[in-house]
Amino acid sequence: MFPRVFSGGEWARLERGIKQRARALNAFLVDVYGRGEIIRAGRIPARLVYQNEAYEKAVAGFVPSKGVYSHIVGVDIVRTGPEEFYVLEDNCRTPSGVSYMLESREIMMRMFPDLFRENRIEPVDTYSDKLRRTLSSVAPEKCRGEPTVVILTPGHFNSAYYEHSLLADLMGVELVEGQDLFVDGEYVYMRTTEGPQRVDVIYAASTTPISTLCASGRTACLASPA
Repeated sequence: MFPRVFSGGEWARLERGIKQRARALNAFLVDVYGRGEIIRAGRIPARLVYQNEAYEKAVAGFVPSKGVYSHIVGVDIVRTGPEEFYVLEDNCRTPSGVSYMLESREIMMRMFPDLFRENRIEPVDTYSDKLRRTLSSVAPEKCRGEPTVVILTPGHFNSAYYEHSLLADLMGVELVEGQDLFVDGEYVYMRTTEGPQRVDVIYAASTTPISTLCASGRTACLASPA
């Protein structure tokens, strides 16, 4: 596996564009789950949004913490010329693949240490810390002290399970499945060997629209992804 090399100027340009794109995508989600101005203006046909299987009707009118719907965005980019880049697609639901980048960088640093000593290469090992801070920042107001963050995985048969477990390990948070969680009143708890522990933030690493099967007593309930 060979990494693609970007100059500092190229990366600065891409960074500005990706950040702008992430803000635009979030603004779109704010609108389609809110006033729907882009629909009423005729820019996008209503059926493409409201009849899409990924549209969560239960979220319509709901304002998430800090007004952010897409906390983690994956943008697939291809180089089409010396100074030209195109976006293939945007992934706002549960983008995966960051584990390959992290592991590839670690392997490169072991194989070519001189390359990293002799060149100014942007670090990537801060990703897990930034992800943890991002998730903690959207903890509910009723959170007491340091937020308890968990990564919700569909299980070890999922193709991205390695990434789920790696991120949980790097962030120092629990990796849970649906049966590990339950709802009591207005709070979510996870089962631990020391008894129930309240959960403040769930990073649902699944593309299933309604994916979290929880058990509260003998009653099953479905909770939408965080």
